[in-house]
Amino acid sequence: MSSDRTGKIIRAVGGFYFVWCREDGRTWQCRARGVFRKNSFKPLVGDDCTFRLTKAQDVEGYVETILPRRNQLIRPPVANVDQALVLFAFTSPEPNIQLLDRFLIEMRRQQIPVVICFNKSDLASGENRSRLLEIYSRSDCRVLAVSVLREEGMEQIRDLMRGKTTVLAGPSGVGKSSLTNYLCPSAGMEVGSVSVRTERGKQTTRHAELFAAGDDTFFFDTPGFSSLELRDLEREDIKAFYPEFEEYEPECRFQGCMHMQEPDCGVKKAVREGKIHPQRYESYLQLVEEVSARRRY
Repeated sequence: MSSDRTGKIIRAVGGFYFVWCREDGRTWQCRARGVFRKNSFKPLVGDDCTFRLTKAQDVEGYVETILPRRNQLIRPPVANVDQALVLFAFTSPEPNIQLLDRFLIEMRRQQIPVVICFNKSDLASGENRSRLLEIYSRSDCRVLAVSVLREEGMEQIRDLMRGKTTVLAGPSGVGKSSLTNYLCPSAGMEVGSVSVRTERGKQTTRHAELFAAGDDTFFFDTPGFSSLELRDLEREDIKAFYPEFEEYEPECRFQGCMHMQEPDCGVKKAVREGKIHPQRYESYLQLVEEVSARRRY
């Protein structure tokens, strides 16, 4: 019997886990031991693990143990993430602000820093670019404008990813597969087009996969998402995920102000004065209403 090796799960497909081995730099195809299923525990892409080959000459093995996770995301289902690069397009498809805000909330709940990246800057008008960058200028996130097609802003992305494990996420059709191919040409990701009728991208990524983009630099290309349900949140919790509110909350008359119908609200005053972008505030109101409606039913 061969001894245990250490590695990282870089792909999971059809019950197989592909493990990059730290000792030899090779990728080995493995199955998970039955004990994981017995304990209702599922290994995830990004997990650090030990694995064992049945015999020295085997090309397949078994994942033996999963090492402690630093964090874990539900959507996309990945582990041990240092940061998230959330990719949306300036246009084609038009960005869904509320979907982006949902993702920011999920990442903040996991204490994972986010870089917001708007792609297809070559297709956007100057006014549209300025508007979207302004919406998130006070969101506590780094915001980039790039064009993967024209390779504009790519070095910024490389610098931000260097030495980290990054989850690359966003809806379909915004250029995730094209960015993956740029960062890791050997990935050979299929690039989808955007449906003219629905303005949605055709999904080309079917599973989470970890790619190498340099020394100690990894990133996940994840399936596109079109919705994201905020679980286990109360309506009172949501304002804590809008960092631009914090500066103005001391001006609110009432402690625990929800920044909705209350009089003398510092946050609403900041919105009126243009200090908080109205689209971020509108997104906040919609999410509070959604959580309130779920609680009623």
